[in-house]
Amino acid sequence: MLDAPLLAGAAGVVVGAALTLALVLARRFALAPRDLGSDAERATHRTLHLAAAAASALRGGRDEPDAARAAKHLRTLLAADAVAIVDAAADRVALDGPETLTASARRIAARVRETGRRQVFTESDGDAVGAPIVVDGRVWGAVIAFASPVRGPLVRATGDVAQWCAAQLELAGLDASRAALAEAELRALRAQISPHFIYNALTAIASFISTDPPRARDLVLEFADFTRYSFRRQGEFTTLAEELRSIHSYLELERARFGDRLSVRLRIAPETLATVIPFLSVQPLVENAVRHGLEPGERGGVITVTSIDDGTHTEVVVDDDGIGMDPDELATLLDLDAASTHVGLRNVDARLRQLYGPAGGLVVETNVGSGTAVRLRVPKSQPQHETALP
Repeated sequence: MLDAPLLAGAAGVVVGAALTLALVLARRFALAPRDLGSDAERATHRTLHLAAAAASALRGGRDEPDAARAAKHLRTLLAADAVAIVDAAADRVALDGPETLTASARRIAARVRETGRRQVFTESDGDAVGAPIVVDGRVWGAVIAFASPVRGPLVRATGDVAQWCAAQLELAGLDASRAALAEAELRALRAQISPHFIYNALTAIASFISTDPPRARDLVLEFADFTRYSFRRQGEFTTLAEELRSIHSYLELERARFGDRLSVRLRIAPETLATVIPFLSVQPLVENAVRHGLEPGERGGVITVTSIDDGTHTEVVVDDDGIGMDPDELATLLDLDAASTHVGLRNVDARLRQLYGPAGGLVVETNVGSGTAVRLRVPKSQPQHETALP
């Protein structure tokens, strides 16, 4: 699993590379050494702005980066006559400059890939400096800056830019891995929908077919809604309102089985309904409350779902008055390496920590005979996301 320290470390590499790049290139934009005031500040800001724009283009990934757009920004950064980004393995050249330089860029990239080091070249159509883009220990390609003449500052800056490009491509690889991991975890969570629950739900529906046909029809529709939502194929995020609709369907099916032994209370702040939350993050908490909190006891109990507007965050609490658990068991409840029947709970906790950092996981309060409360906090300001679609 990609944990928060790994992602934070990768981000640190990129931030460090960007700051180094800014300091080196800002000197090229500054008018003179004595101009260390507003001109230098503007040069640094301009450098960071262009670096951010190029990063956005490169973060498409090592397989499909928007290298042409990145080359345009890097040409401005380097103040070069032309800049090429060459994917040596795929023999792709993204050139911002005269098309006549394409052949030279390809030859230079091949030489840089062969030697694995920065070099200055004299070509028939102009001088250039080429620097390797090393990704995962291998030369992915090269950054090539054309200028007449090639001076020392450009040589050093091109090397810095190549290292920065490598960091962006590696981080793009982490982004792709994180997305693939999140999708795999969602598939695993869907696969964990208990066959026991499905059997019980269908049995409950069948019991009403002859005695209460309208009730049986309604339960069939609830079952369809529940399974449709749980097995949606797209979207890592949804809204609290959508998740609560699925929870309603789930609880209606369970109430058909429990009867009066299961009561449900909803205390939902209306302003929290539009909050974007990770897909299947609240529903497993409710299922856990029924399965592990209420079902083992004979008397049933009450499940309360509460949402609170807490300024910058929305807080959701799933509380049951069931059998609870021993504090020693709680200590290993969310441990991914420990054997546990609370797989859905652990899955949700792992995804929350992955998205929001070590402090973003579930908070569980419980004791034997005292029920269980599971709490999650989701920031209202989310990164760009794709919400779940039918």
